[in-house]
Amino acid sequence: MQIKKIMRNFAFIFIIFLIQGCSSNKVKPYFIFDSKSKQELYIKSYNNTLKLWDVPFEEIDVATNYGNAHIIVSGPKTGEPLVLFHGTDASSTMWYPNIKEFSKKYRVYGIDFPLETGKSKSNRPKLSNKQTGLFYNEIFKHFKMENINLLGVSRGGWMATYLAIQPENNIKKIILLSPAQTFGGIKNLGKVLTAINLKMFPSTKSTDRFFNAFSYKPDSVSKVFKEQLYLAYKYGNSKPRLLNMIPFSKKELKSLKIPVLVVIGDHDIVNGEKTLIKASKLIPDLETAVIKDAGHFLSIDQPEIVNKKVVEFLNKTE
Repeated sequence: MQIKKIMRNFAFIFIIFLIQGCSSNKVKPYFIFDSKSKQELYIKSYNNTLKLWDVPFEEIDVATNYGNAHIIVSGPKTGEPLVLFHGTDASSTMWYPNIKEFSKKYRVYGIDFPLETGKSKSNRPKLSNKQTGLFYNEIFKHFKMENINLLGVSRGGWMATYLAIQPENNIKKIILLSPAQTFGGIKNLGKVLTAINLKMFPSTKSTDRFFNAFSYKPDSVSKVFKEQLYLAYKYGNSKPRLLNMIPFSKKELKSLKIPVLVVIGDHDIVNGEKTLIKASKLIPDLETAVIKDAGHFLSIDQPEIVNKKVVEFLNKTE
């Protein structure tokens, strides 16, 4: 069984390597899209999902040394900063079920990842982890953020952790919603591979299989957002970053002295109880939670419960 698991993981990494290796090493004229028309179709879909945000917001572009950063900002200007890191190719629009609660008290910044579909645009085909960290820190500096709270889901959870373990950061708390690769491997590789299948063979059927695997309540996911993610995979040429996302060492996780919240769904295909056990042994100031009837997309599957858990953690004084 152990050998079979190793072989499955090797096959997964090999597929990722092939996808990354086959990608162009040049910045496309329309970012990660082959044509202006494809880019416009995606942006139209992105804007349609933004209509689901039931709070006032503004879209701000910030020029960095690593490209243009697109940030969706909402909440009181005097509120403590809460920075949102979305999952792979989901863009910041994915926070539509959560933004109303998050932005009641906090100044919320949803940053589109620069190497994926969204409105941020990298000025180079690849970014190292160090360069990606510098990209985000330029944004933090632009908005003069202090006592920064980070909230990341899936790949965004890994990025939030990476930023928090860097020396001399200004991060107050981090919240990790089913973080990918942060504490180790993948719980259900077979179902996770539906994301690779969607990327390689985008169709209505592969999109449905993807949402059925990643969400415990796929019918509750907005059709508008489903369309956006489908177009992201159909027309976008973003590059998976799993080869950059090495699980953190025990030493790195033990260095997290700030409050950390890790939340997973009870039907999560990426993380399970072993994740929480490992995190509890290594992170000094940790809270954990398992959300019932929720999958990897727990912030969409159970938004009310997740929103409450996140806000209570943020409001908690030391």
